[in-house]
Amino acid sequence: MQSIDLNLLIALDALLSEGSVTGAAERLGLSVPAMSRTLNRAREMVGDPLFVRAGRGLVPTPRAEALRDGVHDVVQQAGALLRHTESFDFKELRRTFTIRADDGAISTIGSDLLRALQDEAPLVTIRFMAQGKQDIVALREGLIDLDIGVIDDLGPEIVRQTLLNDRFVAVFREGHPLARRKALTPDDFVKFGHVTVSRRGLLNGPVDIELGKHGLSRRVQAVAPTFMEALAIARETDLVATVADRLTQHSRQGMASRSLPVTTPQVTISQAWHPRFNADSGHQALRRLIHRLCQHGNEVRKRPR
Repeated sequence: MQSIDLNLLIALDALLSEGSVTGAAERLGLSVPAMSRTLNRAREMVGDPLFVRAGRGLVPTPRAEALRDGVHDVVQQAGALLRHTESFDFKELRRTFTIRADDGAISTIGSDLLRALQDEAPLVTIRFMAQGKQDIVALREGLIDLDIGVIDDLGPEIVRQTLLNDRFVAVFREGHPLARRKALTPDDFVKFGHVTVSRRGLLNGPVDIELGKHGLSRRVQAVAPTFMEALAIARETDLVATVADRLTQHSRQGMASRSLPVTTPQVTISQAWHPRFNADSGHQALRRLIHRLCQHGNEVRKRPR
């Protein structure tokens, strides 16, 4: 019976997940030539090309597609088994975690997390991935370790934990006419054009529903996909940006902010992961650290002026 090299299986899992030699090399911290040599070894072990040239890239063979889920499960189970049989020390953990998050979550949580990791787990690397379509596939297949942001209920397959509750505020440039007011009324709020945030490009939201109860409507002149882009627009114009308070606190320096003149629902920021990582010691330590940082931040965050 042929012996199987676990490291080769780990490399094969990275190749099948990333779909490219370059991506797999980055994931495992190897050089591209080293990863190419590993691919050749995997081909010999499996007896199949696994990937073939298609234009400038590679595409998996049917055999590779058939192996993908099984190889991934074996690698995950082996990793969990090994981690349970040895004492865990977060400070000695050498691992890369991939976190999918929007720009607000990265700018708010990211810097605090990386500072804390310098002391608590200096060998851990965090790879942030932009938040696109919200789905469970990336979590299920281990393409990402954590999803952080406004996360809908994804069903029983995904575990979700609340990190912090946020609220929306109105933000505008220093020197804006609204900056002279200590508090905004609904009439003040609708006198100026607005830039809103929607990844789906929606022009209306909870703020507009509440304004409608006062018989008012605002003129939305721009829709941005992220908080950072909305703030960049508001910083250079007279448009008013409606953004999450805490998630933009580091990004709106030099700008004025006020509480909204209408009541809108809270913004709940959560972290989500697949249940197979529930007992993973490294995963647990990272989740606890992120949760602790967010809870501490909730206690000290400042309100808008």
